[in-house]
Amino acid sequence: MNWMLWMALAVVGGLMVAWPRRGLWARLREARRLAERARREDALKHILKTEANGREATLESVSGALQLSPQKAAGLLAELESGGLISFEGGRMQLSPQGRELATQVVRAHRLWESYLADRTGLTEEQWHRLAERQEHLLSRQQTEALAAELGHPRVDPHGDAIPEPGSALPADRGASLNSLEPETPAVITHVEDEPQPLYARLAREGLRPGVKICVLERTPNTVRLWGQGREHLLSPVEAQSIGVEPLSDTSLRDLQGEVFLHQLAPGQTARVVELSPACRGLERRRLLDLGFVPGTRVTVDMASPLGDPRAYRVRGSLVALRQDQARWIRVEPLPAEAA
Repeated sequence: MNWMLWMALAVVGGLMVAWPRRGLWARLREARRLAERARREDALKHILKTEANGREATLESVSGALQLSPQKAAGLLAELESGGLISFEGGRMQLSPQGRELATQVVRAHRLWESYLADRTGLTEEQWHRLAERQEHLLSRQQTEALAAELGHPRVDPHGDAIPEPGSALPADRGASLNSLEPETPAVITHVEDEPQPLYARLAREGLRPGVKICVLERTPNTVRLWGQGREHLLSPVEAQSIGVEPLSDTSLRDLQGEVFLHQLAPGQTARVVELSPACRGLERRRLLDLGFVPGTRVTVDMASPLGDPRAYRVRGSLVALRQDQARWIRVEPLPAEAA
């Protein structure tokens, strides 16, 4: 009996490995095929984004962006050239019409999927890019257009990047680098680079998102000290380089420093909601609106936990608990004691 059992197990094991489509070898081949396809599309995406921002893609830039050795990057570019997706004219790397169409589709799918994750799920910002990096290679054109329709055809993604339309040119990243902003010049964040991931996660934790108004207070060779969302932020020049900004002509540093946010109120203090930060979006924004934090609504700090976070706020007769990182998205106008 033992030999029959072992034979049956061997047959089952062989089927699990060699079964067409479902077997281990078939899955490994499919995974390898998808990985190779993703590398090709990532290279095309890098070339397209580099070109859109007025720079020239090179072997070194492709190698760095895809984290490949120069030898492997050269082999990948040769593969793209033989497939008619890129060409080299005068020593410059250029996308063919077919390569440009494919690269635009990948960028469009990525930014739409990030918009979906931001608006329709409770996933954190640190997760959006990683998941979209995988999904961008899996969405067909039909699925991408269905997703765009479901989202109401958004024009920009959560990082402030334009979502290209099919057949159109990819717009350049909006705004100039924060490193180029003169001190005491108010500006609005228009773009936050989502790579590398650890750097983006750090900026997300600081609450520096597209739509947030900021102003550089001081710049040294090693630090950039800025004001935004009711507090100071200390960045390195590398972190500041990942933020795109546009100057605000109708706002002063005094205006920004005079803004008050809900988390800054003292217990017992009453204020009127002015607005939710434009950087607060998706489920986070809908939840605050559903709780009653709409412009014009009065809110009173009722009590704080022993550690100060969360705090309880009285809104429209209800008691609502918010964490400090949620309350900082709500700009308010403190009311005099007699008006409260």
